[in-house]
Amino acid sequence: MRLADVQPDLILAFLDHLEHDRHNAVRSRNLRLTALRAFLKFAARRDVTSLHDVERALAVPMKRFERPMLGFLTRAEMVAVLGQPGQNWSSQRDHLLAMLYNTGARVSEIIAVRVIDVVLDGSACVHLHGKGRKLRSIPLWKDTVLDIRAWLRRNLSLRGEAALIPNRDGQSMTRSNVAQRLALAVSRAVVKQPSLINKRVSPHTLRHTSAMHLLQSGVPFEVIALWLGHESTTTTHRYVEADLAMKEKALASLDAPATKLGRYKAPDSLMRFLQTL
Repeated sequence: MRLADVQPDLILAFLDHLEHDRHNAVRSRNLRLTALRAFLKFAARRDVTSLHDVERALAVPMKRFERPMLGFLTRAEMVAVLGQPGQNWSSQRDHLLAMLYNTGARVSEIIAVRVIDVVLDGSACVHLHGKGRKLRSIPLWKDTVLDIRAWLRRNLSLRGEAALIPNRDGQSMTRSNVAQRLALAVSRAVVKQPSLINKRVSPHTLRHTSAMHLLQSGVPFEVIALWLGHESTTTTHRYVEADLAMKEKALASLDAPATKLGRYKAPDSLMRFLQTL
């Protein structure tokens, strides 16, 4: 295939195939187009004669879509999902996934945590390796520290560079593995919190939940942005849009205008006319 073959019609046909045949969401479609654009810009610098074809291909626009409201769990739902750790190895390991809620981390950041990244003495915290190789430190609850200590006592082989939350083979868990284990926890929690039946709970939902609960507790936007590793507080402002309770509280501080709907009263001339009909 040559760069001259990458025409707008071909690109649009590929994007439509992703959306209609492979049932990808619009956001996935746009991500594929972004990757293609990056390649074409790279290739254009290597082959100047193809600039005209590349420019035409780069003109293919992103598809607009409605941004959905952020989903999050209530405090009671979150506690039910976390549950109480059982005695077997898998149950105790899965309970450490509570770090997703404690830290508000992305699932990729949690599964990448090594034993050496966790500080349990003094000011307990975990070092997270975020997007763009950015490193940030998040404090840990005392209960989380106790859970990690118990986990490490049970698994003495977990040291240094080893994954803190491994799979059965001792390797880091995968995203799908975490999503699978979380789905099992949610199915058990439905008994105590039936409202979870109508909610789609993914590992990223726990990140949204952590941020929302921080916001509801009065933590400033700037701190939450640093906590989540956001480059801009604009991203953090989306949580205000999703929190109806905060909007109702803001509305309660504003007095409603003292106006009443007037009732229509027909004039005498109209009433006399209607009576003659």
